[in-house]
Amino acid sequence: MAFGNNYRNDFDKEQLVAQRTESVLSTNTVLRNTYLLLAMTLLFSAATAGLAMVNNALPMSPWITLIGYFGLLFLTQALRNSAWGLVSVFALTGFMGYTLGPILNFYIHSFSNGSQLVMMSLGCTGLIFFALSGYALATRKDFSYMGAFIMVGMLVAFLASLGALFFHIPGLMLAVSAMFILLSSGVILLQTSQIINGGETNYIMATVTLYVSLYNIFISLLNLLSAFSGNRD
Repeated sequence: MAFGNNYRNDFDKEQLVAQRTESVLSTNTVLRNTYLLLAMTLLFSAATAGLAMVNNALPMSPWITLIGYFGLLFLTQALRNSAWGLVSVFALTGFMGYTLGPILNFYIHSFSNGSQLVMMSLGCTGLIFFALSGYALATRKDFSYMGAFIMVGMLVAFLASLGALFFHIPGLMLAVSAMFILLSSGVILLQTSQIINGGETNYIMATVTLYVSLYNIFISLLNLLSAFSGNRD
């Protein structure tokens, strides 16, 4: 009986080790695929932004931008488990990059230090992402408790941004920009935590979440820096 119990215990331990190993390998795969796809979509987004800048594309209507963004986002959500999900991700990030082109042209041509503002915003966005991702990976903390707060905060910030845009309230827009930076930073922590702890197993949706967070941080930083450090021509 003792021999049988020892054998069963050893077998259970081997199964547990195998399950843990499989879980770690799966997590590492999701993380690697997410970062790889994120890098590719950022490059593609930069290319479409550059195309819009070279062609002096006009700014899109806020309604067209919102419809295009949410439409492609829902499409990506629906196709996330198929190869077409990858096509949808590049369509979404390419579209967002193209909408970014006119915004960058505005800052570059409206401020004598516009190029410096853009590069500073880009550099700070990169530092924020690597610092937060590195912290989440190093500590492996579970930040899922932040989920509800971030979701509500994003909704409030989104509605406030619409109000600032349509009622032309510059002070509110600056406050919204600060909110988006903080909330998007929280999303990076939350999403990275979910990947390494097994809460997110779809690298397509993880990529979209991180991309949108980086986009929001970059635009918000650019808005704040131009307000406080911009030199208008």
